[in-house]
Parts: sequence; C-alpha cells; structure tokens
Amino acid sequence: MEPTTSTTWKFLAPNPKSRYTQLFVKGTRITARDLYGHFMSVEDPWTPEFIAEQYTLPLEAVKEAIAYCQTDPPEIKKDFAREERLMEACGMNDPDYKYGGKFKIVPPEEIARIFNS
Repeated sequence: MEPTTSTTWKFLAPNPKSRYTQLFVKGTRITARDLYGHFMSVEDPWTPEFIAEQYTLPLEAVKEAIAYCQTDPPEIKKDFAREERLMEACGMNDPDYKYGGKFKIVPPEEIARIFNS
C-alpha cells in the first residue's frame, strides 16, 4: 500500500520487504517513526543532529523523517493498530505478561487476518 501523502520525499520511501506501510529512510530498515520517537521523547529528546550522528544518516534525512511524522500520516496509525492487534492475539497486552505471563501461539491464519485487515 502506498502512503497517502502527496509530498515527494527525497530520503524516505516505502520498504517493499516490510509489512509496515509507513516510510523508511531509503536503503535502510529505519522507519521515520523510529527517528521521530527519539526527537519527541519526553524523557530524553535528541536533537536532529544527534539522531543523524547516532544513526549515521544525513541530517537532511532526519529532518525529512521528522517533517513526515509531523503530518500525522495515516499509515503510521494503521501500522500501530496492526501491532496492537497482534500483541493482543499473542497475549502480550496482558498486564501479567511481563511477570511470567504466557505467550500464546497465534495460528498463521490469524496472523494473516491481522496483517491484512
């Protein structure tokens, strides 16, 4: 699925090998949302320059990723909702999961349904 934004991005593109529909830094497996998360962190926000240095990316790529995420693209919301459904199906959303809760095996058909919905 192509992102719905009409902007042409120089450093960002979909990753055809990923189930995520959000944009990645071209030629990497780094999502724009990952970079934006560092930038917007409440506890330890990083500057665009520091993000670029840590990820060995051009500063312009980091700034473009931030700009993309600030448009609140629907594909990021869709990816997040899919991940939430998958975590719910396998039991990871159970409050006791981190204290020894059991991971549920999710049948392939259910995984396909989650990722195709």
